[in-house]
Amino acid sequence: MAEKKSKSKAPKEKGTPAESTAKKVVKKIVEALTPQKRYEEIHFVDTQKPVWNYSLFTEEDIKNFQQGTHYSVYKLLGNKQMEVLGQQGTYFAVWAPNATYISVVGHFNNWDKAAHPLFVRLDHSGIWEGFIPGVLRGEAYKYNIIGYNGAAVDKGDPYAHFWEKRPYTASIVWDAEYDWKDDKWMKNRKKHNSLNSPYSVYEVHLASWMRPIKDDEESYNSYQQITERLVPYVKKMGFTHVEFMPVMEHPFDGSWGYQGTGFFAPTSRFGTPQDFAAMVDAFHQEEIGVILDWVPSHFPYDAHGLFMFDGTHTYEYADMRKGFHPDWNSYIFNYKRGEVKSFLISSARFWFENFHIDGIRVDAVSSMLRLDYSRNEGEWEPNEFGGNGNLEAIAFIKDLNETIYRDFPDVQTIAEEATDWPGISRPTWQDGLGFGMKWMMGWMHDTLDYFKMDPIFRQFHQDKFTFSMMYYYDENFMLPLSHDEVVHGKSPMLYKMPGDEWQKFANLRLLYTYMFSHPGAKLLFMGNEFAQTKEWNYKTELNWELLQYEPHQKMQDCVADLNNVYRTLPALHEKQFSSDGFQWVDLNHRSESIMVFRRCGSKPKDDVLVFLNMTPQPRMDFEVTVKDKKQWKEVFNSDDRKYWGTGDVYNIDINVEVINKNERLYKLRLNLPPLAGIILK
Repeated sequence: MAEKKSKSKAPKEKGTPAESTAKKVVKKIVEALTPQKRYEEIHFVDTQKPVWNYSLFTEEDIKNFQQGTHYSVYKLLGNKQMEVLGQQGTYFAVWAPNATYISVVGHFNNWDKAAHPLFVRLDHSGIWEGFIPGVLRGEAYKYNIIGYNGAAVDKGDPYAHFWEKRPYTASIVWDAEYDWKDDKWMKNRKKHNSLNSPYSVYEVHLASWMRPIKDDEESYNSYQQITERLVPYVKKMGFTHVEFMPVMEHPFDGSWGYQGTGFFAPTSRFGTPQDFAAMVDAFHQEEIGVILDWVPSHFPYDAHGLFMFDGTHTYEYADMRKGFHPDWNSYIFNYKRGEVKSFLISSARFWFENFHIDGIRVDAVSSMLRLDYSRNEGEWEPNEFGGNGNLEAIAFIKDLNETIYRDFPDVQTIAEEATDWPGISRPTWQDGLGFGMKWMMGWMHDTLDYFKMDPIFRQFHQDKFTFSMMYYYDENFMLPLSHDEVVHGKSPMLYKMPGDEWQKFANLRLLYTYMFSHPGAKLLFMGNEFAQTKEWNYKTELNWELLQYEPHQKMQDCVADLNNVYRTLPALHEKQFSSDGFQWVDLNHRSESIMVFRRCGSKPKDDVLVFLNMTPQPRMDFEVTVKDKKQWKEVFNSDDRKYWGTGDVYNIDINVEVINKNERLYKLRLNLPPLAGIILK
């Protein structure tokens, strides 16, 4: 096949029919990759040029990879563009320990399985490698693998940084290099990501937050277009962080990204790795942190992915009692295997190192920890001590967190874990798993159950409301109202609330007031902030047209102001994980469904009082006894007219009566609006 001509005024030579057809196919694929860009032309190589037996690995690399302690193996495996002996080309390396033959196939060699075979290392590492001159950036390729029992498969590259847009499934020669401009953020981000700083997260599904064509599943904004719209929106709403549902490459949109095949690649649905990096950079320049959902718990069985990679169980457990996920029809990583452990921890490190992310939310931790997760008796085998813990997964999680916090001490790892497993967010030296935070699923379930009740019955269920503080200090909790609560028939947040239209909005404002004043970090899924009226659907965009209506617009204003209150009142975040940051003040008005608590800052002058009236009945001249402070001012009222409240009940001046001057006891008399929360400072 003829080499690519240099750019000149000389007439172009006509290629062979096969080459011309291949170039047309490549052009079509390249144009489909992103709605905004065409990548540089695909480069074709002379298939007569041999593969060079070339390696980047040292003996120490191999040893660490096999022992599960090579946490930057992405710098060696995959595709690497380089110059060798004066020749530009690409070095390929892939781990396939049961393969008997591997070649690199792609448009550059017309998918000829014999043209570019790789060399297997003689150290029994299972790594195949080689340098192919002339293969340059933009080439689509796969590994043709002849594996166990002669099984022949074409696989994508597990370590590739860029993939074709589905339905195409090849990897692309590409790098993740980017010229970052977020030095200020990186230097100061410790204060933004620390546990005593405000941590309010806006959870986003990039494809469906906003689409160019509202109901067109195939219609995507590019990373650049998303950046132009999403960054100022998150800034305006006052969130401190944004969390993306999985951006790692995945073949099926309906998995929402949780069934991934590219653990080192931002999805090409929206553009290149550099476009993704520019989006993260833009958030950082506006002092907004970026968290990524990361899924080390399972992977799909797509033919081009990790499943049966070299004809046998390479990445997954061979024993399907441990290796198969009945809930998600997917496969579980073999955490015992050193090479798999190196793969996974390297994946996590890759996003921190190459894309400057500020945290990962680790999906489905419960399923990783328990051998009997979603399994009946007889469908699982106890561990060597007779218990139900997956000891290999536990060791992997501890190593993961120790590695991330060692190498990136100013970030957070967050566990989605829904059981009573102890010490999820406690240090490993205290026999914990080492996460920085854990989703507080119990709070979410109890809170939604409480708010779904007709207010007349809430007086009988106050314990459900107050129970969260009984176990709150067991972990560093994040309060999640996530995507999982507004899909699959669960209804949008607004329609979980009882009552007529006004009461639904009032209840939702009250719920958000409670959430933002309760100890812990916060997470709100997109659309919740303006009271979306439909369940989330990944195929369409949010119902932005609702913002033309006053109650939705003012709900959005309410959430923005709550974010501002959370950020600017130190008592609401400084001690959000400390037992001396919260006090119940009054739980003795059960029949009126009124609860009062105090949030304490590091300085007593910063303390705030929170009053929650859980019924539609206003309470005038409500009395409560407080200590230490005799001057209070209302700084937030969810019933304010600017939030579509009644605006009839407020406290311009709060009457304070001295009860005991020596003990500094004071009686406050104030007015509580209906279905509302107020905050005093």
